[in-house]
Amino acid sequence: MELQFSRHRRLRSSASMRALVRENHLRAEDFIYPLFIYEGENIRKEVSSMPGVFQVSMDHLHAEMEDIAAHGIKAVLLFGIPATKDECGGQAYHDHGIVQEAIRYIKKHFPEILVVADTCLCEYTSHGHCGVVEGEKVLNDESLELLVKTAISQAQAGADIIAPSNMMDGFVAAIREGLDEAGFTEIPIMSYAVKYASAFYGPFREAAEGAPQFGDRKTYQMDPANRIEAFREAESDVAEGADFLIVKPGMPYLDIVRDVKNNFSLPVVIYNVSGEYSMVKAAAQNGWIDEKSTVLEMLVGMKRAGADLIITYHAKDAIRWLKEQ
Repeated sequence: MELQFSRHRRLRSSASMRALVRENHLRAEDFIYPLFIYEGENIRKEVSSMPGVFQVSMDHLHAEMEDIAAHGIKAVLLFGIPATKDECGGQAYHDHGIVQEAIRYIKKHFPEILVVADTCLCEYTSHGHCGVVEGEKVLNDESLELLVKTAISQAQAGADIIAPSNMMDGFVAAIREGLDEAGFTEIPIMSYAVKYASAFYGPFREAAEGAPQFGDRKTYQMDPANRIEAFREAESDVAEGADFLIVKPGMPYLDIVRDVKNNFSLPVVIYNVSGEYSMVKAAAQNGWIDEKSTVLEMLVGMKRAGADLIITYHAKDAIRWLKEQ
């Protein structure tokens, strides 16, 4: 019998042919680069579990932003590490808090770069939880009041996008109402709509110095075993006024990214989190994998899964590697 089969290899015959039919692409505009702003002076400290990632004080921010701009990164996500913490995270919504000051500086000197402000309390509270605590219980509605104050203070400082990451019920509705009443009707909300209680956040907690001092965050972040719950969370945030939907973490949750992309019309953002970054770095430093090929494959996989934007610590390296291709 004469064999009958399709010749798929025709479209893989050369680098030019493969580039011609490539379905998904990475661009500098796809990336949002996280920054850790440390209150103090003369601080540029590498995070031990995240090689290449630094905590920087305001006096080092200009040089860091010049490097970011030179790479062609169009947006940064700001996290703050205050000099003092308290039970209610007062520095999160202080007019001259570390993130508010960083926002003002960046918008003055680098106005073309979008500033996304992480809106949470965990880096600012003495207990390390994302809301108001009574005993060992994180209170939902009482936390919303402080999150609204934080969002408004960030918008007043000049933030382009508010990104609430606390996973309190009603956080998008409360922040949207608060921003609108304060006159910030044009400021979009990039909601951490689907955020799992993940083991992949470990290195971030070193970088942001925001680990919980008791218990865990499983009463407000999602169970990693759940898929249908993600629909409910995203659907609520859309109804409450979100403008972007974040899925966090990235690699272990690509199925969720595709679910969100298929079911909602808003831009989908994936957070390629610290644990994913650190594993790649560690394996590459041990010579077990090729870092460039691995990172680019991971990131394009996130785009293929449905992500429109990627929050990633790999952004600088990825852009450099893409330019070399």
